[in-house]
Amino acid sequence: MDKIVNIETVKDYNELWGVEDRHPYVNVIEGSRITKAIPNCRKNFGLYVIFLKDVMCADYLKYGRKEYDYQENTLLFISPGQVFGYPADGSTYHAKGWCLYFSPELLRGTQLGRHIKDYTFFSYDVSEALHLSLQERETIIDCLRKIDDEINNGMDRHSNTIIASAIELFLNYCSRFYDRQFITRKRANKDILSRFEELLDGYFTSGKPSSHGTPSVAYCADQLHLSANYFGDLIKKETGRSAQEYVQQKIIDTAKDMLINSSKSISEIAYALGYQYPQYFSRAFKKNVGCTPNEYRTAE
Repeated sequence: MDKIVNIETVKDYNELWGVEDRHPYVNVIEGSRITKAIPNCRKNFGLYVIFLKDVMCADYLKYGRKEYDYQENTLLFISPGQVFGYPADGSTYHAKGWCLYFSPELLRGTQLGRHIKDYTFFSYDVSEALHLSLQERETIIDCLRKIDDEINNGMDRHSNTIIASAIELFLNYCSRFYDRQFITRKRANKDILSRFEELLDGYFTSGKPSSHGTPSVAYCADQLHLSANYFGDLIKKETGRSAQEYVQQKIIDTAKDMLINSSKSISEIAYALGYQYPQYFSRAFKKNVGCTPNEYRTAE
């Protein structure tokens, strides 16, 4: 059986790496400083962990149940509760690149703590990792060094606030670079948008609404083999609307076609679109269109 090691604290991870405890809630590791061979294992983290893999690596790691081949200049984000690592088969590895890890305790009462969930890339799949240009890589490493320097300065009453602010700056750069990645992958994103449209069209002609209800964002993301957060961010960047708004508009547009081109009753249309109760459909339709389904039908 694949053993999973629980890494609940920064101290736990320091022990695995074989490095000293410098701060109870945060650490930065640069791989060349670690000389020991580290045993492979899968880890269930209670921490936020960010890896910068800056060399080509033939080894693969498992993230959840997926395998991922790292490429150079890649940033990968892990949030508390996620499982990551190579199965414990007796093999070892030597650390390369950089790693930043910090406890949710570091964020208590800080600005970053209040909006850490806004950094949705912590819930992206590994295949949606951030790939950096050389200039972006230098910016990221500069941020990591600043955090490292502050940890080395020792603790005073300002330390946690300053370190949390430095991590926030680091994450804001990551948000900027992800925006760039969405833009540079525009062709691939357009293909995803087209498949999203086809998925919705097929959903309403498949009979699934009567058994599964209206299509959810999570369902669509899963069918397109994307994480829900990455999918939502991609749709927002491409269309200016949230994925939920996009799905809702598709439902309304389909409803309009059915109201004009079929003799089905309002209730039959509501059920065909996945609504459990016709009044929910009528309410959503009026909110989006400005009139009831029956008023829309008779007006046309």
